[in-house]
Amino acid sequence: MSKTRVRFAPSPTGPLHMGGVRTALYNYLYAKQHGGDFILRIEDTDSNRFVPGAEQYIIEALRWCGIYPDEGVDADGKIVEEPSERHPHAPYRQSQRRVIYRKYAEQLVRSGHAYCAFDTAEELEKARAEAEGRGETFIYNHLSRTGLRNSLTLPADEVQRLLEERTDWTIRFRMPEGRTVAMDDLIRGHIEVDTATLDDKVLWKRADELPTYHLANIVDDHLMEITEVIRGEEWLPSLPLHFLLYEAFGWQDSQPRFAHLPLLLKPVGNGKLSKRDGDKMGFPVFPLRWTSPETGETSRGYREDGYFPDAFVNLLAMLGWNPGTEQEIFSLPELVEAFSLEKVGKSGSKFNPDKAKWFNKEYLRMRSDSELTALFLPILQEKGIEAAPGFVEGIVGLIKERATFVQDFWTIASYLFIAPSQFADYGVKAGAASEKPADPKRAADPRAKVWDDAATAPFLAKDVDKFYKPEIFAAALEAMEQAEPEGLEDYIRDHGMPMGKVMNCIRLALSGASSGLGISDILRFIGKEEGLARMHYMQERLG
Repeated sequence: MSKTRVRFAPSPTGPLHMGGVRTALYNYLYAKQHGGDFILRIEDTDSNRFVPGAEQYIIEALRWCGIYPDEGVDADGKIVEEPSERHPHAPYRQSQRRVIYRKYAEQLVRSGHAYCAFDTAEELEKARAEAEGRGETFIYNHLSRTGLRNSLTLPADEVQRLLEERTDWTIRFRMPEGRTVAMDDLIRGHIEVDTATLDDKVLWKRADELPTYHLANIVDDHLMEITEVIRGEEWLPSLPLHFLLYEAFGWQDSQPRFAHLPLLLKPVGNGKLSKRDGDKMGFPVFPLRWTSPETGETSRGYREDGYFPDAFVNLLAMLGWNPGTEQEIFSLPELVEAFSLEKVGKSGSKFNPDKAKWFNKEYLRMRSDSELTALFLPILQEKGIEAAPGFVEGIVGLIKERATFVQDFWTIASYLFIAPSQFADYGVKAGAASEKPADPKRAADPRAKVWDDAATAPFLAKDVDKFYKPEIFAAALEAMEQAEPEGLEDYIRDHGMPMGKVMNCIRLALSGASSGLGISDILRFIGKEEGLARMHYMQERLG
């Protein structure tokens, strides 16, 4: 039995989609569970689609997820360029291995499994249009009668001349005639395909002296001793060609087993999850923020949106794989132990943005108060607030059950650090409008610091009777002055004051909104003196 060796082989044509991260994760879990190696290889043979920065993005994204290759471009967090005892198959970028592929492409030509094709792009487009005009699907096949120009249809001297004079020719695979390709997939089961339905695919291009994916991945998987190829289902149509290439090279005995993973689907309806879906529904589809070097357009990332990497990994693992139990929360070591390809489904998995948030909320709750405080302190510093770690940790412990992301701590409890500068309508969180830029036209108005037509005016017009009748405010102020925080409710009750209205009036003064933390909790952090100051401030500003 060979040692388990799997690979993740992305193309640097843009940011790594979360579906790609899931493919890397499943490969990693499979390798670790079987005591094998996980290899990272960069398939950059498509020079026309290469995007600067994409390779480093792939490496950084996997590092953020805690997925480090045992061998490959980024083994153990170090970029590997040259072969060594530890990394015998370097380099791991296909563009640096180009001299290898031509040899194998020419071997296939010599054995009769491939041939040279000289059709121009214009000639191929014409042949495609003619086929469509006949109501047929165009298939480039050496048996077709469409006037295609290749070394199987042209005289030998003409072929030699074209090889010497032209630089735009290709080497195509010669699809065998009258064959049914029988294959077994670890997820899909048994598959059979008639070769009459298959193209003679391009394997190598003279123009850039680079292979296509089909040749490069077969040669590299063989040379790197890959035992299982675990990849997305978009490559399933290529499986017959890959089986036939192993056969043509005589590598059947060392051919890897294949597993094609189901797609990640849109939250609503069918179809592959795309960036457009994320833009439309307000969630990221990339692990990290990405700025396009061509357009400058920025796409959101899970890291920058505040997700924990282990929560992101956990949610990806559950998209297509089911452990067979009710357990949903798995650490990476637990995933390694529980994962199996047998429990990966065949059908696509719909992505649920709300479920993604649920995972992050669960992982936030599992973090210690000190860990969360360390993450929250920089957010406070960005807002110009310096607070003692012990004070912040007490607040974090109080509010963490209400939060989904660390940045929610500010939204939930900003009034524990700064006094509210305005008073919001019922149900509007405090602090939101106070962070808007001041209107210069109203700078001279003393109400400008606290008044907001969009929030305060409707509150005064609609809800003042609920929270701010003069007699209610007087009762609330009396309760604050006479009672300690822990005795407020008893004082209000003993003096016959309307509990709900008085407490809501106090909360409005303390937090700037009619909902939030318990009043005794607020006062425990800001103190009774600050609480009274806020009540007098509201009285002054709202009259």
